[in-house]
Amino acid sequence: MEAATQPEVKGTPETSEVILETRNLSKVYRDFWGRQKVRALKALDLEVRKGEIFGLLGPNGSGKSTTIKLLLGLLFPTSGHALVFGKDATDVSNKERIGYLPEESYLYRFLNADETLDFYGRLFDMSAAKRKERIDELLTMVGLNNARRRQLREYSKGMTRRVGLASALINDPDLILLDEPTTGLDPIGTREMKDMILRLRDEGKTILMCSHLLADVQDVCDRIAILHQGELKELGRVDTLLTVQDSTQIRADGLSKEAEEEILAVIEKHGGSLLSIENPRTTLEELFLKIVRESEERPGRRASGR
Repeated sequence: MEAATQPEVKGTPETSEVILETRNLSKVYRDFWGRQKVRALKALDLEVRKGEIFGLLGPNGSGKSTTIKLLLGLLFPTSGHALVFGKDATDVSNKERIGYLPEESYLYRFLNADETLDFYGRLFDMSAAKRKERIDELLTMVGLNNARRRQLREYSKGMTRRVGLASALINDPDLILLDEPTTGLDPIGTREMKDMILRLRDEGKTILMCSHLLADVQDVCDRIAILHQGELKELGRVDTLLTVQDSTQIRADGLSKEAEEEILAVIEKHGGSLLSIENPRTTLEELFLKIVRESEERPGRRASGR
């Protein structure tokens, strides 16, 4: 399957509507006696804008899951605020506009895909006709139309992941939270999942995505935030963060072997055409490891934002 080219970002200008926002958001877990046990999140400031794919990265225990639960209103912050659509994250009226795919999809194993999606559609008080239309559309989108009558206990992990995504989209949400969306998928399934995420962004959806697979994040995300030990360490656009600012890369064609060894000043002399002069890019994996190492060496360093 041919990999999709990432479209132009539509939702990242500063004037775009802010869908998710955290202000000085902190969460401390305490023991039975009320003593501080773990500071899971410390003074997190984030904005996710309408129509963008935002990646939330970090090692295990960095505060990603806590952030997701705070944004879903499943946890209450120790201090600070989490806002969704301009309202407090605990406001129940937000829920009908949110879709959530957890890291582990807890589905009823003895239901089939049709019955599963029908169940979730009923939770949103959808009419029978609307549910049927939406179920047909979603099962076609996730590639399970031919397996819709099979019980979920017969599904592979990848197929279960697809049903989980369809369940998260049953209410046609404006905001979609995805936790490890490509877990259990083979390379073709992974590419299809990423294409679906890009398609949802093109439809105007706002997506917050957590993943340990850095290549997946690099492929689809417009902006990312990297957390470590509960603190925000880096924030910005993927293309900006991955650009190596202190190096220059020159690409040219039509040059002989001898000419390739010459410096930029003699490219025209040898009949070559300059294609670009730009900063080379690192990979998200290299950036991620660099930030984590620096964070461990200098615990007080905070994100500058780019």
